[in-house]
Amino acid sequence: MAHPKRKHSTQRSRKRRTHQKARLASLHPCPNCNALILSHRVCPFCGFYKGKKIVDIETPEAPETASQN
Repeated sequence: MAHPKRKHSTQRSRKRRTHQKARLASLHPCPNCNALILSHRVCPFCGFYKGKKIVDIETPEAPETASQN
């Protein structure tokens, strides 16, 4: 097997790794409710996709207050 004659310098390794970085998710406003969502996905807040209702979203009910005796 081939082996390197000399050790790669730190600078050379780091130059190679400059393109390996995390990217931010591209968020776009939902045309129906203006919430920020990922593109090409159903809105998790209103359930619309391309102007059509796809998913029925249940709104969470307010917790019942404990009765004080």
